[in-house]
Amino acid sequence: MDTGTHLVMGIGLAGLACVDPVVANNPSIFAAVLVGTIIGSQAPDFDTFLKLKGNASYIRNHRGISHSLPAIAIWTILITGLLQLVYRGSLPWLHVGSWVLLAVCLHVFTDLFNAYGTQAMRPFTEKWISWNIIHIFDPVIFATHVIAILIWAFGLASPIAIFPVLYLFTIIYYTWRTLAHRSTLRRLHSLDPEPDGTQGYIAIPTISLSHWNIVKRATDGSFVIGDLRGNKLRWLDNVRCSDHPAVAKSRNDNAIRSFLYFTKFACAEVKEHPWGYEVRWSDVRYRHRKQFPFVAVLLMNKEYETVGSYVGWLSDDRLTKRLRMNSY
Repeated sequence: MDTGTHLVMGIGLAGLACVDPVVANNPSIFAAVLVGTIIGSQAPDFDTFLKLKGNASYIRNHRGISHSLPAIAIWTILITGLLQLVYRGSLPWLHVGSWVLLAVCLHVFTDLFNAYGTQAMRPFTEKWISWNIIHIFDPVIFATHVIAILIWAFGLASPIAIFPVLYLFTIIYYTWRTLAHRSTLRRLHSLDPEPDGTQGYIAIPTISLSHWNIVKRATDGSFVIGDLRGNKLRWLDNVRCSDHPAVAKSRNDNAIRSFLYFTKFACAEVKEHPWGYEVRWSDVRYRHRKQFPFVAVLLMNKEYETVGSYVGWLSDDRLTKRLRMNSY
């Protein structure tokens, strides 16, 4: 989920913590839980600082080890321990630590539902888990949390009444979206006018509850990109992957390796220039305004030596300017 949604969820969990009498009856403990759930709801994304090491390192590691099973325990211990230091050991470990743990777990769990995914099962596997059920920003989840927090803030109802209802609704909403996603996948083969030669489909959520982006993987290795609105399936683009020798050479570059480590939906195209080759890998899951903005691009001379590279999110115009800067 996005940072704003994780924030309101952290505040919402503090409101839910009022069902715990130890928290509700002690303002100091409640304040500690509030701080703990807010920090805990953000902590796994502290790996954003990896951007300081460059986009390749960030893309390879973001939502990786910081969202893993050991990291959940580490974040919980660090945050709870820090709170104990601030409160000079006066906090009830079990109560405060449990709510911090819930905040961290909820962050990781909700991130599994979008297309980006996490490596939540490390150290057992480095597989990226992305269930493609909830958009990274879901207006329903965000709006219901904001409304609940405002009702609480203005004293219109008790948090003991507000937040159990909120999270019961949230569970029902996630269940409904999961069933809607499964139903969408089952319908795609019958809706597709050209289902032959298809290895499989993925349905990617959008900000609209009735609109899904669709990726069809063909048996020849190409991808067909479309969207589904209600019962209307449209194919918008066909992406064919190049088998140029420069593609194989590009796999040796660190930026390209980081990109391919993250996504299994990458497709390469090659442009030949007088000075060499431009190899562009695109993640076909993310199509916006007829472009694929999540890319890894490598410039090589005629001897396949690296001239410049870029990995990240950019429009074609900005990417061209960035590569021009990197290659001179």
